[in-house]
Amino acid sequence: MKNTVLIPTYRRPLDLSRCLLAIQAQTKPVDQVIVVVRDTDSQTWEFLAQFPLHNLPLHTVTVSVPGVVAALNAGLAAVEGDIVSITDDDAAPHPDWLEKINAHFLADSRIAGVGGRDWVHQGNRLLDESRQIVGKLQWFGRVIGNHHLGVGEPREVDVLKGVNMSFRHCAMSTTGYANAQLRFDERMRGTGAQVHFEMAFTLALKRAGWKIIYDPQVAVDHYPAQRFDEDQRHNFNEIAFINLVHNETLVLLENLPPLRRAVFLLWAILVGTRDSLGLIQWLRLLPSQGQLAGKKWWASLRGRWQGWQTHRQFVIRNS
Repeated sequence: MKNTVLIPTYRRPLDLSRCLLAIQAQTKPVDQVIVVVRDTDSQTWEFLAQFPLHNLPLHTVTVSVPGVVAALNAGLAAVEGDIVSITDDDAAPHPDWLEKINAHFLADSRIAGVGGRDWVHQGNRLLDESRQIVGKLQWFGRVIGNHHLGVGEPREVDVLKGVNMSFRHCAMSTTGYANAQLRFDERMRGTGAQVHFEMAFTLALKRAGWKIIYDPQVAVDHYPAQRFDEDQRHNFNEIAFINLVHNETLVLLENLPPLRRAVFLLWAILVGTRDSLGLIQWLRLLPSQGQLAGKKWWASLRGRWQGWQTHRQFVIRNS
């Protein structure tokens, strides 16, 4: 079973160096490493020209379109392995990462995806909380992540996280996107992180009948680095907020059956979450966040509406 590791990167050469060194140290040697680099990213190109490969089978792919979806799709076109493992440039897989990934795929031919915990480093502090429920889509449309906090035994999940997810190459062509194979959804909005792109793909695999596994022992260390787009993680940005809610709405509308789809829209507008506010969440955050809560609520409503519009356009175009 041959392994390809796919890494999209942009202007973070020091982080990329740590990532590549971790891949060099794998107990199961990697067969192909694909690094996708923006054509304008001179910092990364200069770094790669000087990086000591030490038999690392490195292949670079150039992309001109911003965003993680375009980068991953460009990289997928060059994949030669049976298993493609995706991680971020600001992550460092544990030495037995590929070995444990392969063990799952070899154990069950019905498994299409395997993910695991990303141990988040916040400065000098390691986030070591724990959660049992990870990567689940609840019946009414709420998504529980917690991939960075998962503990326990390997289990089936609905959603994986982009920093630590692997796929059986032959299964990735069953995702069902129109006129495309081995592709992530290019309708995801954003010029960098494009939040929820991985949810779109893993739910499509589930819908096609494949199993998705989360194993906390399939681990990477994650050092969240600076982003060079509108999404600055914990700082509010109206465009990033609208994009996040648009992407979430679009993904769930296309992966929930009709009745649950209606329930989701009702719940999203009336309740929502801290990241995608509904009326009740706005009222809950109003005392502590004031006007900021109102901005988030308005951005959430716009994102919901725009996600619905994108979904409707897709349905009409393919009807």
